[in-house]
Amino acid sequence: MTKPYVFITRKLPEDVVAPLLAIAEVEMWPHEDMAVPRDVLVEKAKRATAILPMVSDPIDEDVLSAGSALRVVANMGVGYDNIDVAAATHRGILVCNTPDVLTDTTADLTFALLLATARRLVEAAMFLKEGKWKSWSPFLLAGADVHHKTIGIVGMGNIGQAVAKRAKGFDMNILYYNRSRRPEAEEKLGAVYRPFADLLAESDFVVCLTPLTSETRHLFNREAFRQMKKSAIFINAARGAVADEQALYEALVGGEIAAAGLDVFEHEPVAADHPLVSLPNVVALPHIGSATYETRRAMMTLARDNIIAVLEGRPPLTPVNRIS
Repeated sequence: MTKPYVFITRKLPEDVVAPLLAIAEVEMWPHEDMAVPRDVLVEKAKRATAILPMVSDPIDEDVLSAGSALRVVANMGVGYDNIDVAAATHRGILVCNTPDVLTDTTADLTFALLLATARRLVEAAMFLKEGKWKSWSPFLLAGADVHHKTIGIVGMGNIGQAVAKRAKGFDMNILYYNRSRRPEAEEKLGAVYRPFADLLAESDFVVCLTPLTSETRHLFNREAFRQMKKSAIFINAARGAVADEQALYEALVGGEIAAAGLDVFEHEPVAADHPLVSLPNVVALPHIGSATYETRRAMMTLARDNIIAVLEGRPPLTPVNRIS
């Protein structure tokens, strides 16, 4: 009997993949840091029963329709805006993600990005490494306090609530905006719901953690940035396309907001000469929100286990869609 064929779009550790080998033929794109070319992905999909993609791999109609055997796409990431879920559902293909295992790690990075931006840590480190430190002065590389300030969290899911827990430790005033109220966050964390415009106007730090959907695309537009304080700092650790990058650039250059910390961009990867990356009041990171050894291995393992479950005729552990 022919084993099902599984295609993995990056090279993963052998011990992670080993349990799959007992029940499937597995092929991995042989590079850890190079995206699989689109034509290769479509070609592999023609015979695949399962695909394990990264969050940057577009799994669209062309990929989903390439072959008739595809049963499951197990994304290595909590976000799945790279997958056409509606098209997958129509074709009877399960889509899975890796929630929960990266919540605290991503919250750590988000708050670290907030601190680094507020206190100008990257700029200060480069100042020293470039030999510019000649003397001490009262306002040398002075940044902004974080403690006792107001943080406005847009997207109060698991990661948003984990960031709020960290903000509570800094004695911050916690505001949030979400599609639906979060009574548990209000009770346990003292978070206060605000309409979007009010949150923007009141917050010293505006932290974007909302998923990318048709409703949230460019949620942070020209009008949104104009509603913020001139001293406000914008942090985006969700998806790049939630913010209009041109509007953000103009807000930063025009002094409408003070600074930005970005772990995500609309089109990734970005070059060093990207307009936002080149600004001195921007701390830019290469989408490393979940990038610890422990968490990335947990994500790989969960994606793998979702595939094993489906191939063995069991329900997936963390499905995004339902197939009737």
